[in-house]
Amino acid sequence: MSLLPRYVNKDSTQTLREGLAEYYALNPHITPPDTQPPEFAKILLAHDVGHVIYGCDTGMYDELKILPLFWWTSECTFERFREMRKTNKAVIDVMYNDMIKEKGVLWLYGAIFQVLPPLIPELILIWFKTRNREKRVPFLEFEPWLDRSLLDIRQEFDLLAFIK
Repeated sequence: MSLLPRYVNKDSTQTLREGLAEYYALNPHITPPDTQPPEFAKILLAHDVGHVIYGCDTGMYDELKILPLFWWTSECTFERFREMRKTNKAVIDVMYNDMIKEKGVLWLYGAIFQVLPPLIPELILIWFKTRNREKRVPFLEFEPWLDRSLLDIRQEFDLLAFIK
């Protein structure tokens, strides 16, 4: 039985920097941001930081949960996400196609459909809790938080309710 990463514990006192180091150590298969074009690297790093701040692992459930969390609680709103996706389409498509080549399209959609039944009710609750949110988590400008504890960040941005 594998242990959960410390950063997924909602009360983790790790710093964001420590949580990010743990995230990369436990996920060596993840594309290192510094291997990508600069603009996309910044987005990819922000996504990885999001995994740590929101206490999400890299399983399909949390991968599907993290995008709405970004859209509803951070400066990466759905509209901003679409703009970034359009600007970085070629790089994103290469990464997506590599995943399909490695795992297969049936695996991808099978994994998605497997987690949707328990995920949809949670997303509905998150949506209700995040409506009219004013204080949003910075998306690309997270450097000032690197040496703050995850618990402090989660409390400041009222995120604890979204972490199990």
